[in-house]
Amino acid sequence: MFTVSTDPTVGSDTAAAEKKISGRIDPGVRAVVVAVVVLLLLLSFALPHTGAANAWDVLVHDDDAVAESVALPSRIFVWLTLVFAVGFSALALVTQRWALAWVALYGSGVATVLGVLAIWSRQTVPATVVGAGPGIGLVLGWLLVIVLAFHWFKVVWNRSNAQWAAAAARRDAAVMDDARRENVLDTSRRPAD
Repeated sequence: MFTVSTDPTVGSDTAAAEKKISGRIDPGVRAVVVAVVVLLLLLSFALPHTGAANAWDVLVHDDDAVAESVALPSRIFVWLTLVFAVGFSALALVTQRWALAWVALYGSGVATVLGVLAIWSRQTVPATVVGAGPGIGLVLGWLLVIVLAFHWFKVVWNRSNAQWAAAAARRDAAVMDDARRENVLDTSRRPAD
């Protein structure tokens, strides 16, 4: 726990400590869950996305993806999943930076919406177009992105004990500074004897 001192430099030290701590996340046990979900997402890329095309084929728009008439929502979903749900999640876990966790959350949230559109686009293929319905890889990937977005939401909105203590110490230091200023003002306004 931080203590409040009457030293005028303590407030700036407390502010610097709070600023340093506030840029970090403490995922705790959720770090393991996020890491496992990221690995499962990568494994889901090898499963059939639709028909004979897996997510890697959709990602690079391979011949299998072209043969299955993969639509734009599926391609965007796979790219968002790879960049945000896998890439930024891994970066946020390794660096424990709050900003990267927010980017992973937002990207996973957008990927969740695009996952719905990707599944819908596979279910509504016109009769004149050749293509199968959504595969297990697409559905599993979408569900895993939802789980990942949920856990990132919980991580970025929870503050660690050190962050709460630093904020309290900074508030206490601000109160002490105000009290010292009032005391100085009161003594300067008193008439001289």
